[in-house]
Amino acid sequence: MSNDATIIETLSGVTTATITTILLKKGLRNVWMRGPRPLRADQPRLVGRAFTLRFVPAREDLATPESWSSPTSTRAAIEAMPEGCIAVVDAMGVTDAGIFGDILCARMAKRGVAALVTDGVVRDLSGVLGTGLPVWCQGAAAPPSVAGLTFVGWQQPIACGGVAVFSDDIVVADADGAVLIPAALVETVLELAPEQERFEGWIMDEVNRGAALPGLYPPNAENKARYEASKG
Repeated sequence: MSNDATIIETLSGVTTATITTILLKKGLRNVWMRGPRPLRADQPRLVGRAFTLRFVPAREDLATPESWSSPTSTRAAIEAMPEGCIAVVDAMGVTDAGIFGDILCARMAKRGVAALVTDGVVRDLSGVLGTGLPVWCQGAAAPPSVAGLTFVGWQQPIACGGVAVFSDDIVVADADGAVLIPAALVETVLELAPEQERFEGWIMDEVNRGAALPGLYPPNAENKARYEASKG
């Protein structure tokens, strides 16, 4: 089984588009999280194991500023995050209450968290950007999380952007959004993804030379043979 360093090194060179194609061929259609997009346009691709956090609808007796001091709080969850993880947060798509602000994101960055991915939003946008923590979300909102959400726990199965996420699944996030690789399929993706990227790169070179798409993408037998020959 590949270690995390190998997983990160390999998948950092593979687009989320390629990953979705590979998983589609394996029968998985629902792996792209709806909503999360990079806060920075130039954010490079990141890979990490999912560390899950879950919010439920706000309930007035629980969603209070006092809850931030509770043992079950976003603050406590952040202290449990291992270096290199990607925090994946189920905010139920709520966009009028920011789940994290600049202080929490700064602490995550200090702990070496690779990224934050959520179907919700952040607050203190300029401050969050200033922390350097890579974030994929739906934007920003001024109100705090307790204005619309109740935090209930971490490292539980969650839904983020309509995708089921379990702790230790692999998340890859780039300009096209965030994609989940189930832990049981990571080795399969590692085996197939680099070859898929090489093949599509060859097709792009052919297109740039003026080749027509029929018989090239997808390739017929002749073009398959030409591709194999090009690999030396």
